[in-house]
Amino acid sequence: MSQLVLFAIDICAVVLLVFGLYFPRHRRRDLVVAYLGVNVGVLAVASALSASNVGAGLGLGLALFGVLSIIRLRSTELDQHEVAYYFSALALGILGALSTTSVWLSGGLMALILAAIFLGDHRRLLRHYRHQIMVLDSAVTDQVALVAQLEQLLDARVHAATVQRVDLVNETTVVDVRYSLAGRSPAAATGTPAPAGARR
Repeated sequence: MSQLVLFAIDICAVVLLVFGLYFPRHRRRDLVVAYLGVNVGVLAVASALSASNVGAGLGLGLALFGVLSIIRLRSTELDQHEVAYYFSALALGILGALSTTSVWLSGGLMALILAAIFLGDHRRLLRHYRHQIMVLDSAVTDQVALVAQLEQLLDARVHAATVQRVDLVNETTVVDVRYSLAGRSPAAATGTPAPAGARR
């Protein structure tokens, strides 16, 4: 009976993860079926293995290897937060399948995973920080000059600028920039045009 309760808790948890957290925030429909499939698939496999003579460690290792292979051999790019949702769906499925002495313990761990994703992927957490790949129409080899140019273009404070490629023939620079909008006007931070004289 306790196993059926864990199954129900897992289903509720993954539905909340996918339709309550991920989809409203990121609106990527193709990953909805991926997260649901990973969760239910791991739940089914881990439950079957726990009821057989096969070692649970071997079964969970195979499940982890399978998910890692899917993520590694993917044909479309996944952001780090999407990988985090993958592992959360996986962890929920494992917790729902394993027999524990306390249903409350497994339920509490599932709630902890949901709370971590809710807080870690919240839009207000570190909302001024940005990351993007930029292509400059000049070949810049001096790091100080590069940072100064990026701060002028972005109107922000650059925390890290990693040059990925410098093309001296075509005069271009590809750089990975991590910056923050702290200290900018509210209009600039939200992307709306600032009044005349508001920008530096």
